Amino acid sequence: MRQHVVELIRFSTYCELRAERSRSYLGLIWWIAEPAMMMAAFWLVFDVILKTGGPDYLPFLLIGLTVWQWMKSCITHGGYAIWSNLGLIRQARLPVLVFPLVQMLADTIKFFYIFALLLVILWVAGHPPNMAYFALPVLFVVTFLFAAGAGFLVASIVPLVPDLRFVIEQVLTVVMFLSGVVFALDQVPSPLREVIALNPVAELLDAARGILMRGEWPDWRALLKVSLISTGVCLFGIAVVQRLSPRYPKLAI
Repeated sequence: MRQHVVELIRFSTYCELRAERSRSYLGLIWWIAEPAMMMAAFWLVFDVILKTGGPDYLPFLLIGLTVWQWMKSCITHGGYAIWSNLGLIRQARLPVLVFPLVQMLADTIKFFYIFALLLVILWVAGHPPNMAYFALPVLFVVTFLFAAGAGFLVASIVPLVPDLRFVIEQVLTVVMFLSGVVFALDQVPSPLREVIALNPVAELLDAARGILMRGEWPDWRALLKVSLISTGVCLFGIAVVQRLSPRYPKLAI
């Protein structure tokens, strides 16, 4: 049974990527063009117009937005997956967790395409590969666990309260600006800086920038703390989805 579920997730992820690519004339190019336009807009506002970026702001911004967009996509797309598939859930006896997980895996695959382009840009900008790259797989696993946990929690609640998805979008926007995605934490006044530093997203972004821009190994103690939080959030999200899964087929579409 477990092997069939794994095969179903793998095949469904492939089909989701094919379907998404076919829905756009640009196909694969749009996966990169969409976040690239968002990055260009933030760079124009913060670095060119407001001139608050500082040295190496473009690589700083690109890393932050690339990782954040991956996390946000997992949370929103995975978070709405059960709600958008209620009709299928009522007709087929499938593990409900499959639906958000497929969306998150599809977003993760798209992230690696964008990340490969990011690496090329960083190398051209004077940030070549370094030994700290060996820490990236650990960082990616921790980041995915955190995003997946938040996505499972959202996925469990949205079918019960569909209007909550509008609130989630606003909350994620606030989290983005409170996580140092578009500005360095050292620009924040001291009392608030310590508060923002407690945000696991800020810790993950700082680790990614340290590896890619400065060749620094992550703070393993801080990363262990975030990994424990991420694992706990993920397990809790899975438990909530499984607990509520008998209710989803009874909900009105």
